[in-house]
Amino acid sequence: MTVAALGTRFLETTRGQMVALLRRGARTVDDLASALGLTNNAIRNHLSTLERDGIVRQDGVRRSPGAGKPAVVYELHPDAEPLFSRAYVPVLCALIDEIVARVPPAQAAELLEGVGHRLARGAGGRAAGDLEARVSAAAGLLEAFGGEVEILRGASDNALRIHGCACPLSATVTDHPQVCHAVETLISDVVGTPVVSTCEHGDRPRCCFQINAA
Repeated sequence: MTVAALGTRFLETTRGQMVALLRRGARTVDDLASALGLTNNAIRNHLSTLERDGIVRQDGVRRSPGAGKPAVVYELHPDAEPLFSRAYVPVLCALIDEIVARVPPAQAAELLEGVGHRLARGAGGRAAGDLEARVSAAAGLLEAFGGEVEILRGASDNALRIHGCACPLSATVTDHPQVCHAVETLISDVVGTPVVSTCEHGDRPRCCFQINAA
């Protein structure tokens, strides 16, 4: 099942149809019920779930001409909009392809390092606490990007490792493993100490970054 297929399947559901309507503009419960041919209670139940999942939010009220109670207006949550876009992966892949094709390797590495620094600044820079706390913060950041990672400690060298079961940039890393340099720089900045990438590449990339506990 592809991500595109999952998106299409969701948009065919009642909640998906509600989201499609809210992407076009804010609506009340009555507006949604009328458009979808459902009861107001059914709409409220779906909205409650969508609110809980951070997909929609309340956006004020709409007063009717009469003396009735103002109707709550709902809109798509701004943070949810990227979830429904399929442009990010192909645009990122095309951008990396273009950089690799046009720019010398050393300059491409410098650009990717700059990307890592920029991402780290956007995440708040060096994390607080001791080394383990900072490594945990970096691992949490990778998971927020869509990775699945765990922190391991070497039995002999006492090094900490962020080991992934999945890579959030797998669509680009398979063809361009140098993209890992951006993530390596990001983690180095957040942890506050040099990090070495030992990521597994191939058809199913896995993140792996080693931090010297000394």
